[in-house]
Amino acid sequence: MSDGTPKTNSGRLTAIAPILIALLLVAVFAKRLIDIQGGLDPNQVKSVLLDTPVPEIDLLPLPGRGPGLTTKNLKGEVTVVNIWGSWCVACLSEHPLLMKVAAENTIPLHGIAWRDEPEASLRWLARNGDPYNLIGQDPISEAAIAFGVTGAPETFVVDPEGVIRYKHVGPITITDWAETIAPLVEQLRQ
Repeated sequence: MSDGTPKTNSGRLTAIAPILIALLLVAVFAKRLIDIQGGLDPNQVKSVLLDTPVPEIDLLPLPGRGPGLTTKNLKGEVTVVNIWGSWCVACLSEHPLLMKVAAENTIPLHGIAWRDEPEASLRWLARNGDPYNLIGQDPISEAAIAFGVTGAPETFVVDPEGVIRYKHVGPITITDWAETIAPLVEQLRQ
């Protein structure tokens, strides 16, 4: 019911503001979806750490598994660093490939057990296999933050001088390994 007084412009604006905000959000999400469908891959975000020295880390080992992982371990030869967690479903999907890489024994593969209890990490490795030369524990994300990790798994290729040369976000596939990571490892060895 109307009381007979005319509506003001500010009253109309207040009434349509939620609709305008909703339309703006739809436009933003639509553009993002178009970008993804158009070939812009959100997993290919360039790391600000590329071509910079690996961060200083000194991570404790998993119990009974030998030494942990330090910055020193990431110098002297090309290495791959894989950040994973027993809670990470995507980590499980790439794990068979990591086991294959480890079995070929062509490159040191080091792990960082991120935001995990040591016992959970050890159980996961016992169940799924252990591809890592060295593993460091990162229960409170100190190393993950230093590496600029946004989620697990993430994998880094480090050159012999300890400089990060590549970052892969998400699970590594056979294609990723064969077409990108393995050729880069060979190039860095020369």
